Amino acid sequence: MATLNSIGLDIEKSKVLAEKLNELLADYSIFYQNLRGYHWNIKGDKFFELHDKFQELYENLFIKIDEIAERIRTLGHTPNHQYSIYLKDADVKESIEVSDGIQDVKDTLESLKIIIILQRELLDLSADADDEGTNALMSDYIREQEKLVWMYSAYLK
Repeated sequence: MATLNSIGLDIEKSKVLAEKLNELLADYSIFYQNLRGYHWNIKGDKFFELHDKFQELYENLFIKIDEIAERIRTLGHTPNHQYSIYLKDADVKESIEVSDGIQDVKDTLESLKIIIILQRELLDLSADADDEGTNALMSDYIREQEKLVWMYSAYLK
């Protein structure tokens, strides 16, 4: 029992999961801020529809960021909170140009792709660790985000 954490998971596997979840937290945090920028700065004939959609997305991410941080705590580890760490660890990069709606949607799709790939890695790790909590969270996120990819891809066509 000395190799199990307080929720009955292997300590070492939980550590690996928490590290990977911190990477996801970084990606989500940068993506969140990018979406805020798109929402605030969008211009042009697609303003009204995209302004609302970007707000929907960042409000949804706000909840997920909290859930990911709390999952890291549940695993017995500390979620990172510094943007300096997020910028270093994230594969999602800060958006520079945030007023072109079509480019913003393309950037959103690229960010979702990066995040979905990482969440699939987390699915494998959590399955190996018998961590149903993390597994269920990632599965729910992936299903929701795959639908967003379909919808935003259709929007671009």
